[in-house]
Amino acid sequence: MLLMHEGRRLHADLLGERDRPVVCLVHALAADSGLWAEQVPVLLAAGCAVLRVDLRGHGGSAATPGPYRMAELAADVAAVLRALCLPPVHYVGLSLGGMVGQALALDHPELLRSVVICDALPESLPNAEEVWGPRIRAARAAGSVAPLAEGTMERWLTPAFRAARPARWEEIRATVAATDAEGYAACAEAISAFSHVARLPGLAVPALVLCGEEDHAVPPAEAERIARLVPDGRFHVIPGARHLPNVERPELFNPLLLEWLARFR
Repeated sequence: MLLMHEGRRLHADLLGERDRPVVCLVHALAADSGLWAEQVPVLLAAGCAVLRVDLRGHGGSAATPGPYRMAELAADVAAVLRALCLPPVHYVGLSLGGMVGQALALDHPELLRSVVICDALPESLPNAEEVWGPRIRAARAAGSVAPLAEGTMERWLTPAFRAARPARWEEIRATVAATDAEGYAACAEAISAFSHVARLPGLAVPALVLCGEEDHAVPPAEAERIARLVPDGRFHVIPGARHLPNVERPELFNPLLLEWLARFR
């Protein structure tokens, strides 16, 4: 479905009956709602409804000139939840989606029943300009994210996954390459200039933190830091996975997610 928020188009889809517990899934930078293909059938079979939201400048959601801020991206998700008149949802965010999820839980806690933060940072890396500056400039100069696709995939998934599931690997790579250049750059600017650290000890929403053991983009120690900062935070490392453990090791990721959701039944 397409929703309008402050004159901008936001894309979301709601699967299953809305009287079930709703799990809201939000993707990584340079991805879209298709990143959750390994979770949707499992969640529906477990009796949940699934809401997938495309972040600004990704998938079916329109880009606007950057830079963006985490609070703005969280407000977009909040607008979708309010427009659909949903009861508090379980939010699951990966990478950028996990950083947005922290902002959503801090700024709009009444919309959430719980939050699952996957392979995400609590604040910008100290060398954020060194990491993100060249990628931001390259995307804007080319008017495309295609030049960054190979490097992104190397950080996201192991060579073993590429060999075992080449079609899925190519699906994700094609999505990265087709991402709107300004949407990518402006969201990368949000990742480069944020910190939730001072506010996380006051988080009012139950939180589970997950991270791939071999994630080079988000060191597991940084993800674990979120779990230490929040009240009663829980942390699990997923072995054999880089930045997309939900895709690379769904046989480990999905049971952790279902066990978490079962706490609230």
